[in-house]
Amino acid sequence: MIKIEYAGLKPMISQHGISFKDGKEDKYKYLKYAIDILVSIDHPHISKQKYSHVLNDKRLSPNEIVDILKKHHPNLEETLDKEVSSYLKHLDNEENDVLNSTLEDIDKEVFINNLKIMRDYKTQRAKNKIFYFHCIQTIAKIIIENKIKKIETPFNERFWHILQTLEGELSKDKISSTLELDNSNDTTKAVLNVAIY
Repeated sequence: MIKIEYAGLKPMISQHGISFKDGKEDKYKYLKYAIDILVSIDHPHISKQKYSHVLNDKRLSPNEIVDILKKHHPNLEETLDKEVSSYLKHLDNEENDVLNSTLEDIDKEVFINNLKIMRDYKTQRAKNKIFYFHCIQTIAKIIIENKIKKIETPFNERFWHILQTLEGELSKDKISSTLELDNSNDTTKAVLNVAIY
């Protein structure tokens, strides 16, 4: 069962303790917005040239978010399991690196204990990030399939981040796009222009 839930800021872990990096937000914070865009563009359009988005005020539960993405990825659970397993190996390697480091034994023990304490936390952050990127890939696929040339969203940090991530995802398919602000009509919008024909 896929479980997404908020974990928190990126942890900085060492033999000296655990702190959290401000500005390195958990991707869970962006999921509601990304899924909102996905649901909105995933239907036949009257005009495929431009999509103007207004945030849906309906609060989706984590399970509803998972179910929406599963419709596009019937093997999502299996895919996420593989990717999370790979991440768990990465965490094991982190602990092994500390064991094989030149730190004093007491420092190694403290460092490894700190890593173990944060293991579930880091794993949840990784699950959220993996899920988020699958959502972004799905949005990009729909943009390409439907030849959507413009997506407008309200301007806020979350939508801006998602549209920037979409720019990167579209570029993997050799599709260029530009992100800009539109201040017309007394409202600020984030606009992703996609060069797709």
